[in-house]
Amino acid sequence: MTSDKLNQVRLLLLDVDGVLNDGSIIYDDKGVETKVFNAKDGLGIELLMEAGIDVGIVTSRASKALYHRCNNLGISLIFDGVHDKSGVLGDISKQTGIPAEEIAFVGDDLVDLPLMRKVGLSVAVADAHETLLENADMVTTAKGGAGAVREVCEAILKAQGLWEKTLERFL
Repeated sequence: MTSDKLNQVRLLLLDVDGVLNDGSIIYDDKGVETKVFNAKDGLGIELLMEAGIDVGIVTSRASKALYHRCNNLGISLIFDGVHDKSGVLGDISKQTGIPAEEIAFVGDDLVDLPLMRKVGLSVAVADAHETLLENADMVTTAKGGAGAVREVCEAILKAQGLWEKTLERFL
């Protein structure tokens, strides 16, 4: 069943804190926020986008560090400062032309649950809140910020028969 859902994904939406990073939020003495992102997740995102599958962000926090990372990866679909994540799904579908059943979302905490319930494929990272683990179509073996996004990207590529073509770049 999950492989069928992976096969239909045309857009991967990601939460940030707890998914693209380990959930830590670091402030320096001047109040500047710093985030640490995983390079393996970044390559997974790039490979997915090169294969023609879009990637976007839906997060409740706004951060300049996130925009720098998204710019680096080529992600332009960014919904930040969103407290009702499921409420933006219609806007995302309208903007991209991709229906909810062809969208996957990766989350880690309770605020992500409403959106997870509305998309075609819901994914929880390994260290997500237990309620998300119980309600997800797929649970990663990696924790948030430690390769979980890469794991999802590779699962989508493999389910859609795109993995071998993706590997050709490196052979």
